[in-house]
Amino acid sequence: MKNLLVTGGAGFIGSNFARYMLEKYPHYKIVVFDKLTYAGNLDNLRDVASSPRYAFVQGDICSADEVQGAIRAHAIDTIVNFAAETHVDRSILDADAFLRTNVVGTFVLLEAAKQFGLERYHQISTDEVYGWVDKPAHEDDPLIPRSPYAAAKASGDLMVNAYYVTHHVPTTITRASNTVGPYQYPEKVVPLFITNALENEPLPLYGDGKQIRDWLYVTDHCEAVDVVLHQGKVGEVYNVGGDNERHNVEVVKLILDTLDKSPDLVRRVADRSGHDRRYSLGIEKIEQLGWKPRHSFEGALTETIHWYAENKWWWQKIKSGDYREYYERQYGERLRTSEAITV
Repeated sequence: MKNLLVTGGAGFIGSNFARYMLEKYPHYKIVVFDKLTYAGNLDNLRDVASSPRYAFVQGDICSADEVQGAIRAHAIDTIVNFAAETHVDRSILDADAFLRTNVVGTFVLLEAAKQFGLERYHQISTDEVYGWVDKPAHEDDPLIPRSPYAAAKASGDLMVNAYYVTHHVPTTITRASNTVGPYQYPEKVVPLFITNALENEPLPLYGDGKQIRDWLYVTDHCEAVDVVLHQGKVGEVYNVGGDNERHNVEVVKLILDTLDKSPDLVRRVADRSGHDRRYSLGIEKIEQLGWKPRHSFEGALTETIHWYAENKWWWQKIKSGDYREYYERQYGERLRTSEAITV
């Protein structure tokens, strides 16, 4: 393993992973392959752009020709697939792109891994494939996705397993909890709330805010993928959780307190359709490989808040144009009919 194709590598977790691998492995070459849709951003990688061990290829994982061209040109031996449509709210508004990228794109990458006899194909997945759970989900639990996003990711996972069983493609999968950190597109709840608070704009909190999520810092997530790539068993799935379950309203409160902002910014808005109340992961399997999350909830969120406060150049230009159109479509009417909530 020395030449890695990191698909979706200009996005949030992918760019952090590319940077992490370049720093840790001085003999690895990292090739970022990204379509540069709205959430792909070369600003995420500008600090590594001059590295002789880094290359960028603009391409679509749904295009077999573009994928195969990148593999040939850079002698790729490993694919780490971060490329995905990931936002549940967008999947509810329009599921089509989620099916193309998360299902068809995964199939195209697996076909390439089979054709070129790659050393490893690694799939980045999500805790949402297990659906709403009452207790921590484990890797052999049934997949019960409840949103178009989660259904598309679960379909990709099943295709990965099928290629391992049928075609003996050496695959691994990690299913991670909600990840936070630098360079996350501000449609997601944590950067949305942080950046809105910094600009004294309303924070649209769905329903009663009692939904429970497990929070994982992005470098912990990257370290987990690294461990599975190098120590994980081929054909296996590994859950990656932060052991930081919190109600959404707790997340909002910590953001406001850290930024010294008024709780009056929080607005209760109409909940989204089919909103899962709790995601939770059992991580004993990956712990047996020696991995544990290093960041507490408070540590992960505080580092994230400080990064956005110190890097307004990065997100202020994003929160205009197409972003504003999406924001109005998603939250405009909700905010116009919202009510104050005490946090």
